[in-house]
Amino acid sequence: MMVEDIDFSKNIPRQGLLDALKEEAGTVSVTDIMAALTHLKKESIHVNASYRKEYDQAYIQSFLMRIKEIRNNKKDYEGLINTDELQKAITTLKNQQKLAELDHDQHMHFFKIYRLITLYTTFIMDEPVHPVGMPFPGGFKIKQENGIYYCPVKENQKDNPGAVCGICIAEQDQDV
Repeated sequence: MMVEDIDFSKNIPRQGLLDALKEEAGTVSVTDIMAALTHLKKESIHVNASYRKEYDQAYIQSFLMRIKEIRNNKKDYEGLINTDELQKAITTLKNQQKLAELDHDQHMHFFKIYRLITLYTTFIMDEPVHPVGMPFPGGFKIKQENGIYYCPVKENQKDNPGAVCGICIAEQDQDV
């Protein structure tokens, strides 16, 4: 079963979502990964040079490691997914995919993986989409304190149709 095959009229077990994500992750090819990494490198040219290397390293490492983690995750997860939140996330990602389709082929390879990682981190791992330590402008980073994740840009990006901030579990970092 793929994510699109999920029956939203029923309760959705976390394990069921993980199984669907694992099946889709199995369709991610080396070509997808290479094209996605090329896209990430190309896009990072817009990142401030003072932290571009750190940004690239954090993003690329988390990107590669997460797809591998999804494929190899053998844990059993209990509980149910919030169906409304999952539907909202999938709708947001479908809208972003429409934007990606207007862009180049590398973006679609990136998006295939990005979609899986977004759903996995949010609904299976209960973690933010961007990894802890991910740098942002002004020297700010994603951080975790007392079990809560904080993002320095969440509030500024909440209405950006190309951002996943509305899906992400991180809260706005009030120190920013």
